[in-house]
Amino acid sequence: MHATLPELVERAPALLDDGAPRRLLGLAGPPGAGKSTLAAGLVAALAPRAALVPMDGFHLSNAVLHALGRRGRKGAPDTFDAAGYAHLLRRLRAPAEGTVYAPDFDRELDEPVAAAVAVPPQTGLVVTEGNYLLLDDGAWPDARSCLDAVWYVDLPDEERRRRLRARHERHGMDPAAAAAWTEGTDEPNAALVRAVRDRADVVVVLAG
Repeated sequence: MHATLPELVERAPALLDDGAPRRLLGLAGPPGAGKSTLAAGLVAALAPRAALVPMDGFHLSNAVLHALGRRGRKGAPDTFDAAGYAHLLRRLRAPAEGTVYAPDFDRELDEPVAAAVAVPPQTGLVVTEGNYLLLDDGAWPDARSCLDAVWYVDLPDEERRRRLRARHERHGMDPAAAAAWTEGTDEPNAALVRAVRDRADVVVVLAG
């Protein structure tokens, strides 16, 4: 379906209408599609009954990426702790466990931050967003199995790449470096994500 961000946020209360103690909603999609913005809007609309737990909290640290020789591909599937992410989602499926602390990602530091998000037992909806929720290799299927639904968030490629370049520039890259990272690193990752688009429960094409 085609929708604007405000239209999707208006639908947010329906996510809590079935009486289940907790639901987990995943937002997948290519880099720059608007997953983080949509996730934040949904959680704000349902506060305090919803929490946002980003997949990006499971980035490997820059030190580990350098040691593995993967720093130049940061953002690719093998630069995340996918098994750790799946384990956290399994914990989040059980509100009776009590408050669960999840990592976040600090874009200014360009590093994950441990135990930065508290999810108390009364939280009825956990929204998690990330590129690779629908991949079928490694530990990614274990993460998908913990989610009640996955929405694929899409955006026309030209606008999506423009937003990525602007994001990279905001975080310190010069225009040439931002363009090179967008085309050389982000776009191969986007191709992986597009290839599994049909596995989503809903495909949302955001109006730019």
